[in-house]
Amino acid sequence: MQHRAQRTIARPAEVCGIGFLTGADVRLRFLPAEPNHGIAFLRTDCAAPAIPALVEYTVPRQRRTAIARHGVAVEMIEHVMAALAGLQVDNCLVELNAPDPPGGDGSSQAFADALCTAGVVTQGVLRKRLAIQCETSVGSDDGAQAIRAMPRAAAGLALEYTLDYGPNSPIAPQSCRFEITPESFLNDIVFARTFVLEAEAEALRAQGYGRRTTARDLLIFGPQGVIDNQLRVADECARHKVLDCIGDLALLGCDLWGVVDAWRTGHRLNAEIVRRLKRSHAEYCPADPIQHAA
Repeated sequence: MQHRAQRTIARPAEVCGIGFLTGADVRLRFLPAEPNHGIAFLRTDCAAPAIPALVEYTVPRQRRTAIARHGVAVEMIEHVMAALAGLQVDNCLVELNAPDPPGGDGSSQAFADALCTAGVVTQGVLRKRLAIQCETSVGSDDGAQAIRAMPRAAAGLALEYTLDYGPNSPIAPQSCRFEITPESFLNDIVFARTFVLEAEAEALRAQGYGRRTTARDLLIFGPQGVIDNQLRVADECARHKVLDCIGDLALLGCDLWGVVDAWRTGHRLNAEIVRRLKRSHAEYCPADPIQHAA
């Protein structure tokens, strides 16, 4: 299969809402960008340059993906990144007036809807891709989490996720596998919402996070199951983990071809597999536009 052409959006698009972390009223704007621009986030509430959405700019966080540059961070970008990558929007400037995007319903639906309304256009410049040449894996020290990237004969990306938190968890063991295309993303993945245990939600609120977020805004699991909400599909949690993986793998800055198989992985290991792929396949990956310009 030939390299595809790069894509951007036809016109600006906007999503407004409450930030899950900060509780801020957020206005996020998707803006078209020229070929080879990539995805970048710009905080309009402070005087700081745009931050490329590349793994080199990630900073350590718990339960989310964040990028930073010159001391300014954008938190919890994974659901925005999943919408852009899932719809194959390669070049876009994402403006927001707060530290984190609108939370929506904890999925990528609001962002995907805005991008679809804006429309996607091709740009006549080829999109780089990394076709996995050798198996690459990373896991947690205790062996409970792992993610593996492998070559495949077919084109494109296949992503499989297995979730199993043990017999005492209110979240049932589940797994799913998808061929990642714009069609499968919109039909099978985009609606899957983020989830936390009730005890984890209480701990986050005690730290000052999520004070304007309720159990109706995402999936909170108590001992007996989902609180004040209901699952959209039985394996919604595993599908959301696939959504997270799509957003995190997009930090490569290029298309990824191969098979990615993940077990209970989170954002930290997702970012680490991206780093290892970039090191082992450096000739396939685009250069950091900022470092290249320097």
